[in-house]
Amino acid sequence: MDKDIQTSSIPEPKQRIEGRLSLGFDVVNGQTQMQVHEQQPPLKVIRAFPLPAGGALVHLHNISGGVLGGDALTINVQIAAGAYAQLTSTSATRIYRCSPRALTSTQAYTVQIQENGLLEYLPDPLIPFAGARYRQQTQITLSPGAGLFWWETVAPGRTARAELFDYDLVDISLAISAQGRPIALEHTQLEPQKRPMTALARLGSYRYFTSFYICKVGIEPARWLELEDQLNILARQLSVASEVSWGVSTLVAHGLAIRAVSCRGTELPAGLLAFWRAARLALYGQEALPPRKIY
Repeated sequence: MDKDIQTSSIPEPKQRIEGRLSLGFDVVNGQTQMQVHEQQPPLKVIRAFPLPAGGALVHLHNISGGVLGGDALTINVQIAAGAYAQLTSTSATRIYRCSPRALTSTQAYTVQIQENGLLEYLPDPLIPFAGARYRQQTQITLSPGAGLFWWETVAPGRTARAELFDYDLVDISLAISAQGRPIALEHTQLEPQKRPMTALARLGSYRYFTSFYICKVGIEPARWLELEDQLNILARQLSVASEVSWGVSTLVAHGLAIRAVSCRGTELPAGLLAFWRAARLALYGQEALPPRKIY
């Protein structure tokens, strides 16, 4: 997952790089098509691959190989009514170190899903290198009938180089609203050099953590409670004392949140896939189709 990359060989950017990517997904003759409205390096997409049931799979590329010190990246995604898009990264997102004179790296996502549209966002983990400073903001808006599967995993660093929580800052915030009402607000600010991650109030003996949001606007609250019970059975099956712990809870409306902490990164991808498959079948009556790179 994390490769042995020498950060000293990565040149310090001379100016702030503002990468932008704006994508739209519409349905044409029963098949979701991608439109690239804006594409500013280092962010890039190449093509959309057709999926069964009329969906489109798109790989998000960062041609810099990761987020460099001072980068300011923005990604905008618009899912039209009835469209179905699956987005994934090409590999783990590497957050390179920031020199003291560099601005904090930022990445912002803005997502709008129209009536009965569906977005599955299934990236590989985020790996903050030693000395990294990174802020990420995500805003997701859901219309009636809109569906969402959105997960994110954060690693402790390049474990192959024994970098454990050597980054300076990882600040991640997420807001999901449905029909004009907030249904999920999350803000995680980690500064391991100031507040050790090994404290029991933070990760304790665990190293990795993940969040997975599952939403579909319009489903009755009782159905979400039933699905919560179903997935909590799976959570107990996947949890192993002192190694990995999973939990599921309903949102205030229209969805569920799944969280996990783990001592190793290897358990989390399989667990996320298991929850996705179970929820996809329960909500849509269809099998989950992992991005081709996972095969």
